[in-house]
Amino acid sequence: MTIKVQPMGDYQTNCYIVSIDGKDIIIDPGVGATKWIKENVTNPIAILNTHGHFDHVWSNSEVQKLFNIPLYTQGADAFLLKDSTFMPNLPSSTPDVLVKGDEEFEIDGIKVKFRHYPGHCPGCSTIEIEDAMFSGDFIFHNSIGRYDFPYSSASDMKDSLQRFLKLDYDKTVYPGHGESTTIKQEQKNTPYWLNSL
Repeated sequence: MTIKVQPMGDYQTNCYIVSIDGKDIIIDPGVGATKWIKENVTNPIAILNTHGHFDHVWSNSEVQKLFNIPLYTQGADAFLLKDSTFMPNLPSSTPDVLVKGDEEFEIDGIKVKFRHYPGHCPGCSTIEIEDAMFSGDFIFHNSIGRYDFPYSSASDMKDSLQRFLKLDYDKTVYPGHGESTTIKQEQKNTPYWLNSL
């Protein structure tokens, strides 16, 4: 497995391309991501959203149409793809697959595990592929996602962090912004964030 990353747009939102056995999975195609994606894929098979905020989904529709591939989005965030509170001019996109909570898929032979961690937004999720976890805006290096936005919830974030703390394995964590970290490293920080909620 190889992972390419490129920060996109004003918020430097990480767009990822995960390549396994000659197949490419695109995670969070943000603002202006299409050109970079086109230059860095050979056989794209799916688009995955960690959540529905505009800076992570801006190019969903453009990439869907360009490659004729399915879009997977947590169902609780599907409404954000149509009408963003934060960015009224968001290009609308429609998921082909609505993920329900914690759900696992096999996409063209590649296992993909969504874990639903609401708080930052209703559908906020991590996505696990092999030894990598793509954490969107749930967990960052030494930080967590904001929970003061419209549709955010401090109580949901607390519940999500408590569940994250119980994960009994380690993987490299690739967040929606900034540098990578690990599950175990961020579990060390989790009690601090729980106390601050």
